[in-house]
Amino acid sequence: MNGAESLIRSLIASGVDTCFTNPGTSEMHFVAALDHVPGMRSVLALFEGVATGAADGYYRMTGKPACTLLHLGPGLANGLANLHNAKKAGSGIVNIVGEHAETHLALDAPLKSDIQGLARPMSHWVHSATSAAEVGRDGAAAVTAARTAPGQIATLILPSDTAWSEGGPVATAEPPASRATVPSEAVAGAARALSGPRTLLLLGGQALTAANLDRAGRIAAKTGCSLLSEWSNARLERGAGRVSIGRIPYPIDQALQVLEPFDRIVLVGARPPIGFFAYPGKPARLTRPDAEIIDLADWAADLDAVLDGLEQEAGAAGTTPLGRAEAAELPVHTGALTPETIGAALGATIPEHAIVIDEAVTTGRSFFPVTAGAPPHSWINNRGGSIGYSMPVAIGCALACPDRKVLALSGDGSAMYTPQALWTMAREGLDVTVLIFANRSYQILRGELTNVGVQNPGPKALDMLSLDRPAIDWVGLAKSLGLEAYRVDEAGALTKAIETGLAVDGPVLIEVVM
Repeated sequence: MNGAESLIRSLIASGVDTCFTNPGTSEMHFVAALDHVPGMRSVLALFEGVATGAADGYYRMTGKPACTLLHLGPGLANGLANLHNAKKAGSGIVNIVGEHAETHLALDAPLKSDIQGLARPMSHWVHSATSAAEVGRDGAAAVTAARTAPGQIATLILPSDTAWSEGGPVATAEPPASRATVPSEAVAGAARALSGPRTLLLLGGQALTAANLDRAGRIAAKTGCSLLSEWSNARLERGAGRVSIGRIPYPIDQALQVLEPFDRIVLVGARPPIGFFAYPGKPARLTRPDAEIIDLADWAADLDAVLDGLEQEAGAAGTTPLGRAEAAELPVHTGALTPETIGAALGATIPEHAIVIDEAVTTGRSFFPVTAGAPPHSWINNRGGSIGYSMPVAIGCALACPDRKVLALSGDGSAMYTPQALWTMAREGLDVTVLIFANRSYQILRGELTNVGVQNPGPKALDMLSLDRPAIDWVGLAKSLGLEAYRVDEAGALTKAIETGLAVDGPVLIEVVM
């Protein structure tokens, strides 16, 4: 058994059985070991950002890490944007990054780089293997780090000689540590603070499971407080029969207006509200300067216990939860495609237990309210803001939950960052329906020009935000990568196309021309 085999056996023994790969020469012994060691599913990606995004989606739906296999420093660098998103979402991932053999590093070969330096900003744990005898233990330690609540990025650098040399023992990761507890007196104080409509319970992370939303709904019914979540959430359970919760709006003026009434805000798994960007003449903090912020529990805490304690302290046990969404029968619209008619089409077609990955950007801002009464489903947002995440994340979600339909919603500009994801969907036969909203521009940035004070952008500025010269043929691109694909430019046709896509047991792309 060589080092690569001992590493794979250690990963499997530690519960990591899925690897998203884009290997090169330095990783060939790991690749060869996949044939010798049963139990590791290997999924090929044609771009490293697809591999890292897929690992993010896999964790969001399973709560357990997958691993990636990346080629040296440049390969890791190609995957960093979606590792940034995964880190902000609290997703656990084990990155295996190949490195030159020790004797080759001294020669300053063309692909030599500072892999630790590249890894560190997007990783919680970074380690370089030094010998084949230790690499199994290193792999188990990486899994232990990745499973640290709420989920962490662990990067293990694997020099090729530690992979090909005779290996050491197989090791197993330590059991995940229990999540941190919150003192009972802090929970009691927060429960007293939640009194009346001028108080807010702001939720994030594991506070957004169906069971915890029910607890929050009972607390709101008893105390009169309001409920909101952060603008973007790693995973939110919603739909008919579940407590419907609004989000703090992305546009800063709207967010200020929504949060202005609240004197006290209790945070459970959420951060104090801030703007995504700085804008001239506008505050970065979205709450009133005199509002009291009670930071009860961060996202690494045992939020089940925190919300249960709040419910008990508020005397809300047995209360009917406030705000459960009712099943909605939405009309099928015809005519022009607008954010409103697209949202209605989604609300009418989202199937029960679907997973919706939302990177619809400007088009999608109106989707959330109209889909609240759809059948129960999971809604996933981009926590990190680096675009090109939805289609890779959809791969991980579909592999994690093969019995659930996956809907990936993306703007055309975002989707062009990781179109290689479509090939992996086709290769693996994944049950994903991709909607590309083709407004043929970076529409969000047109609004941001105004937000930062540019009132009269010139032709050069506007040209930098245009995607219509040439227009991208998403149907042709998708078909060339192995997907069924359709183009629609009318609301009724969109509804029918979504229904057709969901009926197919495999990947389908719908280009929505706006």
